[in-house]
Amino acid sequence: MTVPKDIPDKWFPIVLPLQRKKQNQVVGGKKKRKGKEEERKVRANGREYNEKFQYASNCIVTSKYNVITFLPVNLFEQFQEVANTYFLFLLILQLIPQISSLSWFTTIVPLVLVLSITAVKDATDDYFRHKSDNQVNNRQSQVLISGSLQKEKWMNVRVGDIIKLENNQFVAADLLLLSSSEPHGLCYIETAELDGETNMKVRQSLSVTSELGDPHNLAQFDGEVVCEPPNNKLDRFCGTLYWKESKYPLSNQNMLLRGCVLRNTEYCYGLVIFAGPDTKLMQNSGRTKFKRTSIDRLMNTLVLWIFGFLVCMGVILAVGNAVWEREVGTLFQSFLPWDPPVNGFLLSAFLSFWSYVIILNTVVPISLYVSVEVIRLGHSYFINWDRRMFCSRSNTPAEARTTTLNEELGQVEYIFSDKTGTLTQNIMTFNKCSINGRAYGDVDPVGAQGKRPQPLDFSVWNPLADGGLCFYDASLLEAVKTGEPAAHEFLRLLSLCHTVMSEEKREGALVYKAQSPDEGALVTAARNFGFVFRSRTPGTITVHEMGRPVTYTLLAILDFNNIRKRMSVIVRNPEGRIRLYCKGADTVLFERLHPCNHELMNITSDHLNEYASDGLRTLALAYRDLTEEEWEEWSERYRGAGKATDCREDRLAAVYEQIEQDMMLLGATAIEDKLQEGVPETIAILSLANIKIWVLTGDKQETAVNIGYSCKMLTDNMTEIFIINGHTVQSVREELRRARERMVAHSREGGKGDEAAGWAQACSLGNGVRGGDQAGWPLPQEKEKQESGGRVPSLLESISGEFALVISGHSLAHALEGDMEYEFVETACACRAVICCRVTPLQKALVVELIKRHKKAVTLAIGDGANDVSMIKTAHIGVGISGQEGIQAVLASDYSFSQFRFLQRLLLVHGRWSYLRMCRFLCYFFYKNFAFTMVHFWFGFFCGFSAQTVYDQYFITLYNIVYTSLPVLAMGIFDQDVPEQRSLEYPKLYEPGQLNLLFNKREFFICIAQGIYTSVVLFFVPYGTLAHATQSTGEPLADYQTFAVTTATALVIVVSVQIALDTGYWTAINHFFVWGSLGSYFTILFIMHSSFLFSIFPKQFHFLGSAQNTLEQPVVWLTIALATVICIAPVLTFRFLKLDLKPQLSDTVRYTQLVHQKKRKPGISGGMGISGVGLGAGALGRLGRSASRRSGYAFAHQEGFGELITSGKNMRLSSLALATFASRHSSSWIDTLRKKKHANSANASINSANASVNSANASVNSANASVNSVSAIANGQPQTPPAPALSNSSSLSGSQDTPPEEVGLSHAQQAVAQQAVARDGVHSGTASHSNGCTLVTRPEAETGGCSLGAVQEALFGWRGVGARVSGASSPGPPPILEESSPTE
Repeated sequence: MTVPKDIPDKWFPIVLPLQRKKQNQVVGGKKKRKGKEEERKVRANGREYNEKFQYASNCIVTSKYNVITFLPVNLFEQFQEVANTYFLFLLILQLIPQISSLSWFTTIVPLVLVLSITAVKDATDDYFRHKSDNQVNNRQSQVLISGSLQKEKWMNVRVGDIIKLENNQFVAADLLLLSSSEPHGLCYIETAELDGETNMKVRQSLSVTSELGDPHNLAQFDGEVVCEPPNNKLDRFCGTLYWKESKYPLSNQNMLLRGCVLRNTEYCYGLVIFAGPDTKLMQNSGRTKFKRTSIDRLMNTLVLWIFGFLVCMGVILAVGNAVWEREVGTLFQSFLPWDPPVNGFLLSAFLSFWSYVIILNTVVPISLYVSVEVIRLGHSYFINWDRRMFCSRSNTPAEARTTTLNEELGQVEYIFSDKTGTLTQNIMTFNKCSINGRAYGDVDPVGAQGKRPQPLDFSVWNPLADGGLCFYDASLLEAVKTGEPAAHEFLRLLSLCHTVMSEEKREGALVYKAQSPDEGALVTAARNFGFVFRSRTPGTITVHEMGRPVTYTLLAILDFNNIRKRMSVIVRNPEGRIRLYCKGADTVLFERLHPCNHELMNITSDHLNEYASDGLRTLALAYRDLTEEEWEEWSERYRGAGKATDCREDRLAAVYEQIEQDMMLLGATAIEDKLQEGVPETIAILSLANIKIWVLTGDKQETAVNIGYSCKMLTDNMTEIFIINGHTVQSVREELRRARERMVAHSREGGKGDEAAGWAQACSLGNGVRGGDQAGWPLPQEKEKQESGGRVPSLLESISGEFALVISGHSLAHALEGDMEYEFVETACACRAVICCRVTPLQKALVVELIKRHKKAVTLAIGDGANDVSMIKTAHIGVGISGQEGIQAVLASDYSFSQFRFLQRLLLVHGRWSYLRMCRFLCYFFYKNFAFTMVHFWFGFFCGFSAQTVYDQYFITLYNIVYTSLPVLAMGIFDQDVPEQRSLEYPKLYEPGQLNLLFNKREFFICIAQGIYTSVVLFFVPYGTLAHATQSTGEPLADYQTFAVTTATALVIVVSVQIALDTGYWTAINHFFVWGSLGSYFTILFIMHSSFLFSIFPKQFHFLGSAQNTLEQPVVWLTIALATVICIAPVLTFRFLKLDLKPQLSDTVRYTQLVHQKKRKPGISGGMGISGVGLGAGALGRLGRSASRRSGYAFAHQEGFGELITSGKNMRLSSLALATFASRHSSSWIDTLRKKKHANSANASINSANASVNSANASVNSANASVNSVSAIANGQPQTPPAPALSNSSSLSGSQDTPPEEVGLSHAQQAVAQQAVARDGVHSGTASHSNGCTLVTRPEAETGGCSLGAVQEALFGWRGVGARVSGASSPGPPPILEESSPTE
């Protein structure tokens, strides 16, 4: 990475590696200084001194336009659309009378209309941005001016001002904390808008300024701060305070950043260091970008091609005009002279060229763009009106905040998601525990008597109970009441071993202030079970144990960090016994247990495996008794390490390690980090749709990984999960290289040895040794392809196995550098799941930009906080969750709703339909306009190349406005290939959009080829027929107007029949528009040739009675019928053969729907749910193997409160209420399915060829076992091979009766149809297999064969359940719709 020379060395750790080029912009009426700041100097209460540096004011601007720049900037953006520039050029041509054969208003009116509609939409969007900016800029803050506090708007705050903040207020700018209402200058903040975390963080002022507590003293403060220049690093600050001839170092612990909220602190004072666009929040916000879809970009290219094609046709006809005028036209000069200024055949050809350019411009009419905007608007309203995306709890509907990106929702390949508030509710609940080898918390969800169990009521016997804990297992409460020693010691540990602060607003009204939700959940659990943490001092902890107050002497806190993964406290009880209590990751704690715990450790380990398989966050608990001598000896070493000036942390860790040995195991806890409702199911469905989901979070690694397991992004059946934690470029490069080597090794073990030679190149990417194309850079031909916009094939994409990648923020910073990004992309994209931890908001945007640049894939970013804004703006599509972290993400987004689960409906239903409709619309639009326009080209060869039109001017004007506009609009707005339920049931239907199969250059050429073929038929069939035809009176029919009416009528009928064939979903509106447009053509045709209009406008409508006369002739109707048949018959033939020989998945699904509707019999229900295909609901819950243990010890970002607690600096003088966390129940889909026990199928007998099939009770386990034996089928579209012979292992059987309408269908379609009929419960029956798999079929169906894996692949995109268990698509199919009585 190139380092700018003007950056001083001392700022390298801050600015690198994420330095971003700052933009010169006008902010607050002053232009920022040219050049970059090397360092910032700020003098307190010195506005005049600070103004000479021209620092930015605190006014922020996120809008794109203002009153002056709106018109030029918006028009510039709109004329980036090639079509708009093309129509402007045509308008200029039409203003030249010598070459224009059409009126100029036919182009300018639609062009102005399109530009105006788009401008109004853009202005409306920007108005809301202005409104948001004004709302923020006009917030009030208290600024210390001339010794007194005065209210000022945020926009008027300046660098160097001293501001007073009060509890629950947002921080107005980046402040240096000077003093607060708390002891020792402490204050508590919430940083959800910055990093998405809702847990409290502590900031502390310098001791020298903490005494400046009142405005009078602060007004005299004239200290000067010299610090780093503005940058985007949220977790770092480096500076020095110079005051009273002394200097004091400043760090991030002294800073309050804009976007934070002051919590539980009455007030504080801060000095403004960075304001407005210089704040770290705004430095991490990306610019508002003009987003366009891939179809828009493709249409720009196609318009250029069409314009080139138009020029070629014009040249051909102009050359023909020159030849004709020279050879034939000169003979007519005596009675048909050239119009001036034409004086020769060359000038005539030149003018003819431009005339034909105008006449043939309808190949891309401007009505195309009007129609596209109308269709997109309709799709946006469908999203807004979708009741299934409405959240009644928060009264929030889904909102399409833009209308330009709807079809791109059907092409998404990568989703980048925030974690906190997007995937999770950030609410932790105590769920289960293991105490002394006994598990608590497992209860039957139905109960012994079929009733749902009620949560325990702790308030009956414990007046200090919290009331928010939902725990159902009464046996633990009984153990506590009966005084079981292990249970008491377990809960005592939870009430003592933590860094939670307590506040008691009134007697018994305790509020806990935890630095992480995990700690709060554990202390709250102990509180409900009778061990209530009441208060603490620097040296004591007071706990109410079973109603009796007990005060423990706090001897030491052995604090948590990411390396130790545990924390301990050493306390002395009132009897004088000293005991160490420890909690932490089980993998770390088990290594430090006394050998006598071996048997208990094995039992607890089994419980931990069960908890981990349920996605719970686990924690192990242990204790150790210490003698007085051991304590005295160790405390001496502890004090010595604490006083060390060098390597203090390492020395303390070594001392901690000495005492945390030979501990006795107490048990383990399991906490549920509540996911948002439907998150695992949504991720499952999206994964089956071949959408890769990356989680980009500012949270710590362990927390993010646990959430990955909870939402089923990570599974224990994955081949391997790679952790990248390197702190240097070389270490990150080495870890990525090792990950690729492991992928290749696993692939070799999986039987892929033949391909290993190709894969071996992949693991050598960028090893730092080889050069040129062997060092991980694309080969020259790949680089050319990459630069041209194509996608470079990855060597790792063909590797088998399921891998996941977890990378930390500091490693990601190195991975995003220029010479490393290609290696990172190649490694990450070979993994099924990627989790980036501890990332800054700007890093999120850089990751999204990286995938956009290298993979050329459509990206979607979803988040709920201000820290997600830059990511949302960078992605092709930005989605904002209107959650609990403000509306910054929503304001920056393209779409918004309140729950992550709505994303599957947004993409798989609305997105897929929008893409399908837009593609069908464009294909048909280009077809009908080429069919319409190319007739002029053929006519040119028969009219002396004179630029004479075939149709009259009114037909040309009305063709795209009246006759053909509404039917194609109806198709573009309402069309469906399959119903919405099927779109969610068969996620594979989403893949054509990702592969861009429905509208691309190939499909475009097919459409125009069909249009040209139609134009040939429409011209030459009437021409050949009418050339020698006569009327019934013997008069010839070969006149211009008869030919024009015949050709126009045939054209309207052909394109109407074509759209009837193209429409897949008929509504009343479709019928009305299609047949109404056809009727309107004949109505207008007869009116224009009527005597009424002739009498009013004789010079305009001079072909009196031509239409009636022409359409009265039988030969004309025979000609029209012949042309229609010749145009439509090849289309019908091609579609029939394609449907029969190579059906699409959507064709198969539609067929199953038809069979289901035809064979529906009320009252008969099958024993199989919609997603069954032989799988019961309970089977899904047991597909995964036992999970490996993983700790959920998600404490603070840095070390905990331990040092503050023991120093006494955090002891409060006043009590302030802490907002309690809302608790909402949300169970994962696995838990839900486990509660649903699938029923036995009804015993049935099927007589087929005099053979009976024994009835079978198909339990969930037997179904699951049989499915695991099925071999995996490769991904792809469903094939139609001959039906295999029925076997004992996997077959579908039924009677031989075949309905007549099913004859001629492929075997694969019949097999899939049988599955669908059985699945929907139309007919009941069973087919037994030797491996225990029981499938429901219909007795009336014909015998057909299809492997279960093939059916799964065709319908659900599975590679067989056997492959799925190994991690292919772990979440499984959609939820079961049918249930029957449970059985084991």
